[in-house]
Amino acid sequence: MAIDKVREYLKRWNKDEMILEFDVSSATVELAAQALHCEPERIAKTLSFKVDDNYILIVAAGDTKIDNAKFKGLFKTKAKMLAPDEVIEFVGHEIGGVCPFGVNDNVRVYLDISLRRFNTVFPACGSSNSAIELTPDELEKYSNSLGWIDVCKGWQENES
Repeated sequence: MAIDKVREYLKRWNKDEMILEFDVSSATVELAAQALHCEPERIAKTLSFKVDDNYILIVAAGDTKIDNAKFKGLFKTKAKMLAPDEVIEFVGHEIGGVCPFGVNDNVRVYLDISLRRFNTVFPACGSSNSAIELTPDELEKYSNSLGWIDVCKGWQENES
């Protein structure tokens, strides 16, 4: 199972024991927020795209949407999300548990700046009923991201 892969992956930083597992689904932003008793915007959703011949993940705050103009400006192509079967094959996690940890080789991870407004955020951990609480800096470190980008919209008006 992907959660076991994530647990093994996070073990190198002694963070595997911090993974939270729920008796209910956390497969969507809304469900994860209910399971964690937190605001939906603090859910760090992971979106999967194909850019040319590469697969990328963008981790963004739960209250955002991809800004197509910003995405195209940065990646020089239209935002095209992967189909569910492509996510499993090319990323290594199923929809509902996609996260930036323990992904397949050659998957590039980026973090959207919408997450930086929070002290902690909650990305999934490879299953549809898991999460981990991390600071944005921890998320950057443990995800081996290529850095912070600005490709989302809809969150500035929610900024606290």
